[in-house]
Amino acid sequence: MINFSLEGKVALVTGGAYGIGFAITQALAEAGARVAFNCRSEQNLAKALADYKEKGIDAKGYIADVTDEKQVQQLVANVERDLGTIDILVNNAGIIKRIPMLEMSVEDFRQVVDTDLNAPFIVAKAVIPGMKKKGHGKIINICSMMSELGRETVSAYAAAKGGLKMLTRNICSEFGGCNIQCNGIGPGYIATPQTAPLRELQPDGSRHPFDQFILSKTPAGRWGTPEDLMGPAVFLASNASDFVNGHILYVDGGILAYIGKQP
Repeated sequence: MINFSLEGKVALVTGGAYGIGFAITQALAEAGARVAFNCRSEQNLAKALADYKEKGIDAKGYIADVTDEKQVQQLVANVERDLGTIDILVNNAGIIKRIPMLEMSVEDFRQVVDTDLNAPFIVAKAVIPGMKKKGHGKIINICSMMSELGRETVSAYAAAKGGLKMLTRNICSEFGGCNIQCNGIGPGYIATPQTAPLRELQPDGSRHPFDQFILSKTPAGRWGTPEDLMGPAVFLASNASDFVNGHILYVDGGILAYIGKQP
């Protein structure tokens, strides 16, 4: 029988206070996992805990900056103290800065790479020893279509997410023999607070030009929702995916498969 249950498992989702991270944390909890998440502000932590409670989910929340190795080590120690050794890690925390490359400062570029690439390395490094000792583990890195494609204004984000794809494959290569599976989820354009500016109606009531562009490029004809990522996350976190390793599962409504309509 296919086993999608996460009963008895402990999951940590970075950046799980809202959006994609919140939906994935909810999905893992509903599949039976004991769940923990981090964020960087007390305000977001309090709101997230209230939101989880409203959904009947007993989530543990912690303040931690995932770009800081000492804070990450403390975060992992706190989760292990409160819930047990981490079986499932979802590296979800990330940022994007939409700035043309020639206008982007080196500091901004470094900040994006630090959050979107260096942090997943730091957190994975912190949890893998416990997974090795336990004899199994699941790591899910939230990649992007920008792991495959480039686009104007997202040079830092695309560089980081392309690197995250290869980090995913390297963790698979290095720790697959320890029964640790590391895979990625590559969301398409998802309706979240982060993408809200791209979906704002224009003063004349028309759709934002980028919104129109995405709808024209997506065979599904819509933006994705955080809920669209819940099933894929549970699959990659469960025993059902024990022979899936180093794979990036794109949840994009078909964008990467589609060249677009002829003008």
